[in-house]
Amino acid sequence: MTLDISSAPIASDTTDHAPPGPSARARWGWDLSASLVVFLIAVPFSLGIALATGAPLTAGLAAAAVGGIVVGLFGGTPLLVSGPSAALTVITAGLIAQYGWRATCAVTAAAGLLQLLLGARRVARTALAVSPAIVHGMLAGVGLTIAIAQLHVVLGGSPQSSAIANILALPGQLAGPHPPALLAGTVTVAVLLGWSRLGRLPGRAGEFGARLAKVPGPLVAVAVATLLALALDLRLAHIELPAWQPSSLVPALPHGPLAGVLAAVLTVAAVASVESLLSAVAVDRMSQRTGDLDRELRGQGLANLVSGLVGGLPIAGGAVRSTANVRAGGQSRWASVLHGVWVLVAALALTGGLRRIPLAALAALVLVVGLQMVSFAHIRNVHRHREFPVYLTTLLAVVAFGVLWGVGLGAGTAVLLALYRLTRAHVDVETGPDGSVTVHTHGPLTFTAVPRLSRALTGIPAGAEVTVVHDGSFLDHAAYETLHDWRTGHQAAGGRVSLVTRRQDDEVLDPDGTVRAGSSPAPHRCRAWTPWVGHHCIEQQEDPHGRLLDGVRVFQQHTAPLIRPELARLAREGQSPSQLFLTCADSRMVTSMITNSGPGDLFTVRNVGNLVPAPFEPGAADDSVAAAVQYAVEALEVRSITVCGHSGCGAMKALLEGVHERPGPPTPLTRWLRNGRGSLDRLRRAPAEFADRPVVDLAEQLCITNVVQQLDQLMANPAVERRVEEGSLRLVGMYFDFATAQAYVLDRAAGTFSPVEARATGRPDDDSAERVRNDGRVSVDGSEEGPQLAA
Repeated sequence: MTLDISSAPIASDTTDHAPPGPSARARWGWDLSASLVVFLIAVPFSLGIALATGAPLTAGLAAAAVGGIVVGLFGGTPLLVSGPSAALTVITAGLIAQYGWRATCAVTAAAGLLQLLLGARRVARTALAVSPAIVHGMLAGVGLTIAIAQLHVVLGGSPQSSAIANILALPGQLAGPHPPALLAGTVTVAVLLGWSRLGRLPGRAGEFGARLAKVPGPLVAVAVATLLALALDLRLAHIELPAWQPSSLVPALPHGPLAGVLAAVLTVAAVASVESLLSAVAVDRMSQRTGDLDRELRGQGLANLVSGLVGGLPIAGGAVRSTANVRAGGQSRWASVLHGVWVLVAALALTGGLRRIPLAALAALVLVVGLQMVSFAHIRNVHRHREFPVYLTTLLAVVAFGVLWGVGLGAGTAVLLALYRLTRAHVDVETGPDGSVTVHTHGPLTFTAVPRLSRALTGIPAGAEVTVVHDGSFLDHAAYETLHDWRTGHQAAGGRVSLVTRRQDDEVLDPDGTVRAGSSPAPHRCRAWTPWVGHHCIEQQEDPHGRLLDGVRVFQQHTAPLIRPELARLAREGQSPSQLFLTCADSRMVTSMITNSGPGDLFTVRNVGNLVPAPFEPGAADDSVAAAVQYAVEALEVRSITVCGHSGCGAMKALLEGVHERPGPPTPLTRWLRNGRGSLDRLRRAPAEFADRPVVDLAEQLCITNVVQQLDQLMANPAVERRVEEGSLRLVGMYFDFATAQAYVLDRAAGTFSPVEARATGRPDDDSAERVRNDGRVSVDGSEEGPQLAA
């Protein structure tokens, strides 16, 4: 039966049939549902953080309530959820041990005042200048410190005052564990790790497990351990919730050197601010919104001020809670506010039930969270950018000396590494068969490279014809004088010297900037990009195979020498792309061009119609795309998947014509096109739209609607669903219009495709990613996530 879509609306300049946005009642419903999900995660997490710091457990609940309500109302990132910070656990524990709990509250309040001042000075974005290697190294060091300390609690003991002391005491603790505590902790870890993998079970069990896994894992793990302890009547230490006595929680001034107190305030403010701002940026990318970072910093400062005054832990924006909020459908800041209200109600009314939770269960929960802060994906990314020494130094220093020393030593290592790279320069001397000499210089020629350059030039025979080719990097005065003096002496001895600069496009320039005659050894002027500006070069060759080989020859002659070192590195290290790009097999789609990407950047899957076959679809099953997606997500651990459609798609036109439903034996193409039936259904129910213009025709509307549908079908892949729910994978929808060479990105919140704008002050080859601006259009900024879009 042919699907009748004749009644489907056709866009025009005067009609607007875009699906209406959610009503106010629907938004409240989504916010209420999301707040409950985040609440179920926040309660055990907040108790665990308080346990790890040695603070009263009510302090964790107080911080969660204040973070949800205050930051929710006054922060600049509506979907960011704040509360007790795992990154501040070690710092807070040290402050409590040194100054006491009430003095730590005063430090928290003072740090909040400092954040308010920094937010008023509008310096929030400067915190993002911290090297990612330092941030990830700090988080990994804090995570290991937390995990080692909580391992003692899981084994039935008590943590020591420092990470080194905990490591030294661990062998003795392992030799004599407390069996009931070990059982409760092991059960908690097993449930926590296995809960998210229920969706991987085969058959219907996997479907049921995927639905079951939507219940927050931390809540289930703690509940199972608590029920087990009650059923077996295990003799375990339980959490203690002291009666709420505001008079005893009034902050007290710390006793000690003023410099130490100021350092503590600066440390808490800096770590909380950096973690909150990085989380805010991540949430903005995830929800495709743009927040106000300065307002967010002010909101965090106000929350820490209030938390310190009411006896709560230091507060920061959290990636775990925020990701859960976005994935649960949170629409506005009220989801965070309501979550804070539920935490407050639980703290006041549910103390009896909370007191039954075993300490070992909470310690096991925090132990797993701490280990998860050591991300192998971050390690690979840092290593790829040659920043691993900074990461490792920061990690080890945080574990050995604390966060402040760790960040300082990491920053010092980053500076030394930058100086080392700045002074690296290679000088290669090649002698031709005719006796001519070519000197190639690579990297910045500074005074530190002068001895190496001078030795290379001194070894050139007198009277030889020499060409010095500089790669265009920085040339300081000392290196210039060395080259100039040597050139004068060599020419005085009868030799000839040419000083040229080789640009990235392989053209050789004289010092005045003009291109040297005959510098390009190409046999003709039809270079690789000539077909895009003049088709006469293609028309001169009637043999397509010959044209292909000519293109390969041009690559070997011009491009291969430039990218050979990078390809050799990729051959040694293997691929580690950060993005999976799924697009159509249409010959006009040049993915590397529209994404401004190169070797190793994209893991690309192309098929007719950029379709993602839905599982369990009768007669249209195909495992090739699912296999590629699973490999990219689980083996390569990509951080984003982009589905990109395009204008004039033949597959979409065939779907509109009902080719896939024609009678007779199905062909491979018709069977494949049946994977697009969901897009046709969506076209009738909720067709996608552009934000700034109407669709051209029904075919274009199906093209963009198909992108939205394929993103939904991607979520049917268990590996994708798990990573998305964890917040470590992002799905992006894109559309490319050939006629205008314009890319569009799907705004998931608005349900429309917005055009990508060129960077106003950047260059076309800058790394970039989409960002939805306040006016609804998409601009290009320097973010790390998402596909790179050429200006």
